[in-house]
Amino acid sequence: MAESIKLHVKNMVCPRCLTAVEQIVERLEIPYANVALGEIDLKHAIDDESKKRLSEALEKIGFSLIDDRKSRLIGQMKNLIVQKIHHSQDVLEVKWADFIADQLNYDYKYLGMLFSSVESITLEQYIIRQKIERIKELLIYDELSLSQIAYQLGYSSVAHLSSQFKKVNGMTPSKFKGTIDKKRNTLDNI
Repeated sequence: MAESIKLHVKNMVCPRCLTAVEQIVERLEIPYANVALGEIDLKHAIDDESKKRLSEALEKIGFSLIDDRKSRLIGQMKNLIVQKIHHSQDVLEVKWADFIADQLNYDYKYLGMLFSSVESITLEQYIIRQKIERIKELLIYDELSLSQIAYQLGYSSVAHLSSQFKKVNGMTPSKFKGTIDKKRNTLDNI
């Protein structure tokens, strides 16, 4: 049996992204086993023309194939973070350095330096931005109190959450909640 081939896809960060990519792969009649955040598992290697058509179709909807090892690692780091913050119902009790290093089997210092060199922000800043977007989402849903949100996202206190939120957004969570506009960034634009 042939070994499956993984293609890595940049900016694929939500369940709707999975559906969009699955539709493209099916429309192009590319045999695949699975589509996951940031990845397409092909049943076998595809020819250059099929890969080019796939790449063009993905780019039309804001995604791109990632070809080099460093870019794949960055995509994997982002996907781990997004998955843990936005798609897990568990309380966020994560030691990010250990979690990311363990999942990717690389030294965290190397991963952090790689991320910073390509993304122009630190890995820690990226994690904070993702957490802030999750806070905005939870504030908009208005189902949890601020102290419940702080607990859910692993903040030591509401004051710490509020301080970080204000530093990133220029307003407190309470002020944000009171605004009518309540604009959020899409996950792939963070």
